[in-house]
Amino acid sequence: MNDKLKWTGERLVTQISNEDTIYHLHRYSIPQEYIKDKTVVDVASGEGYGSNIMATTAYKVIGIDISKEAVTFANQKYGHRSNLRFIEGSADKIPLEDGIADVVVSFETLEHIDTHQEMMLEIKRILKPGGILIISSPDKANYSDRFNRVNEFHVKELYMEEFKTLLAQHFKHCIFYYQTFLTGSFIFKEDYSGTQIKEYNGNYNQIQSSDNLSFPMFNIAIASDASFTPQENSYFEGTDTMREFYYNTVMGFTPYKLGNAILKPLRRLFKR
Repeated sequence: MNDKLKWTGERLVTQISNEDTIYHLHRYSIPQEYIKDKTVVDVASGEGYGSNIMATTAYKVIGIDISKEAVTFANQKYGHRSNLRFIEGSADKIPLEDGIADVVVSFETLEHIDTHQEMMLEIKRILKPGGILIISSPDKANYSDRFNRVNEFHVKELYMEEFKTLLAQHFKHCIFYYQTFLTGSFIFKEDYSGTQIKEYNGNYNQIQSSDNLSFPMFNIAIASDASFTPQENSYFEGTDTMREFYYNTVMGFTPYKLGNAILKPLRRLFKR
């Protein structure tokens, strides 16, 4: 079996190590607080790595993806887990029975379809009463508008207010979070329990500050018809991932490869 799913830019695959890797792994850390010994459905499970992570904690995980190739690959790669399986299906027509899931997870799915109401109704259908949904989607204002960016795989992105309105239409209790990528120094008061982070930026000439993160790229929600314990503010330490990214970038840089090719015969000569 090929242990790598082809990277097209549409979904994250495990041979990719970059900023997106850290975003996605951090998101999959959130369900850990809610899925112990629970049945979980991962809508738009992609390559399967996230479902596999959750299967180490959950009673059972079912990954759903519209790509037959991704489903086949995930079942082969992660099939060693008896509590994990992957099924082909769409987010707005989930091929599962009513009330099967304690928790539904769906990261970076909404923007790939325009049938958002149908997707929410399907998620409510497969959730048990009082079940929890954990969902994320890029913030249109900061992901696209700010940078004049068009993602060819996105069909309908949402602004934060639209995201909040959608979730509030279907769930009684919703807690919303922002996610952004930071590099720098974090200083937290020992008994920190606030809801804001002061952000500093600048150079040797000047330092500025603001009371919030400058532009959160992704919106995240935890929603349920029952009360639940909120997720705490958190940080995913991604040094190893970024080190691998920078190493691969340098190794793939044409001048580096050219220089290495020129120097390789010289290294052999000096070894003699």
